[in-house]
Amino acid sequence: MKSAYRDRYGPPLVLSIRELPVPAPKEGEIRIRVRAATVNRTDCAILLGKPFVMRFFCGLRRPRHRATGTDFAGEVEAVGSGVDRFKVGDRVWGFDDAGLGSHSQQMLLRQDKAVAKMPAGIGFEQAAASIEGAHYAYNFINKVKLKAGQTALLNGASGAIGSALLQLLKHFGLQVTATCATPQLMRIKALGADRVIDYLQQDFTQEQGRQFDYVFDAVGKSCFAACRPLLRPAGVYISSELGAYLQNLLLALLSPILPGPKVIFPVPFRPLESMAFVGGLLERGEFKPLIDRSVPLEQIAAAFDLALSGQKVGNLLLSLD
Repeated sequence: MKSAYRDRYGPPLVLSIRELPVPAPKEGEIRIRVRAATVNRTDCAILLGKPFVMRFFCGLRRPRHRATGTDFAGEVEAVGSGVDRFKVGDRVWGFDDAGLGSHSQQMLLRQDKAVAKMPAGIGFEQAAASIEGAHYAYNFINKVKLKAGQTALLNGASGAIGSALLQLLKHFGLQVTATCATPQLMRIKALGADRVIDYLQQDFTQEQGRQFDYVFDAVGKSCFAACRPLLRPAGVYISSELGAYLQNLLLALLSPILPGPKVIFPVPFRPLESMAFVGGLLERGEFKPLIDRSVPLEQIAAAFDLALSGQKVGNLLLSLD
């Protein structure tokens, strides 16, 4: 089988493609033929080993998984003894933000991990593009009580998290003002944004005369201080990043005792829950992942370069067929 391979943390040039033996599943494990995965922000952190806190989950001195990859969609090809949740031929998808080694044509995974049967009628690439970004987007909205008619400003609507979050906010009936770059204006309008700000032409924090119930920063490139004037007195600010000097985490801890708008830090958890929710939307045709492009495994270093550049649009797919 072909697999991405690295033996240390570092930039994309540490990656190579190797031919490795097909592994045999042990008790409680399934072997999955990976058909598609993404190269995403979480993958980039695990590749680089930065921020350093990632290493406590992925391997302190060297990566626990030689292959990169946190999400996947594929088929069960073999099962170990004691496996009762899956059978050979099942179409499955899964995610682990500590890494799975899914940038490989074959992978082993315990059946009690975050793996589930794929939504009916959904292709592998569409499924893979509906996991990582959508998981983090779901963990934005499950921290607040959304109500139809509320207003939100979404910074970074053309990323994997932002494009998923936009669709989830519209699912719950919110009025959404979204930011993106000039080339993506029409795509973001097509995903449901009520109003779009071209951040190349306008600083969204300088909006005059508008206030929102929520400001969601899906790219972590702003800060609470700059966004606070945009929030109503009972408004909420949520960012996908810790912020300079861990400010978003610290502000979230202080928010309960401070007056005015609050900061919530969206600690992500329960990927099976987010997958079940988004999977239902996929089956009903109510969610369409934004996809930049699909590249073969052999171009994985270039895919990571693009992901690290911050220039990808939506999800960057890796095809392992």
